[in-house]
Amino acid sequence: MQYVYFAELEADPDGGFLVTFPDVPEAITHGEDRAEALASAREALSLALRGILQEGRSLPLPVTLIGEPVALDAEDAVKLAVIQSFKESGISKRELARRIGKTENEARRLLDPDHRSKLGPLQDALQALGKRIVVTVLEAA
Repeated sequence: MQYVYFAELEADPDGGFLVTFPDVPEAITHGEDRAEALASAREALSLALRGILQEGRSLPLPVTLIGEPVALDAEDAVKLAVIQSFKESGISKRELARRIGKTENEARRLLDPDHRSKLGPLQDALQALGKRIVVTVLEAA
């Protein structure tokens, strides 16, 4: 799972830039200049993807390769990966809790897209779901 989606930036007739994501139509934002628009794009993308999961839908695959690449913050990407992997696993929250040695309430918090979780428990959950985290560091744009 990679959490990099391409954004389309277009000049807004009222000023600034409008940002949309062809693969995530729910993510729309605006910025006074290009830099502000791209900074807002990351937050809009994260909010839209969390909303998609809260509605019980699967995350859209990033298939568009034209535009500006926007990567989620690492915390958001790992959280979404846990939720998506759990959904695909077909196991219960109780079973996830058992596999990671936590209470069911702790497992529920790990699966809540709006609850901040530490990397360690998220990594444990991914491992219990048969996934692992691989970190790539790139030059800043």
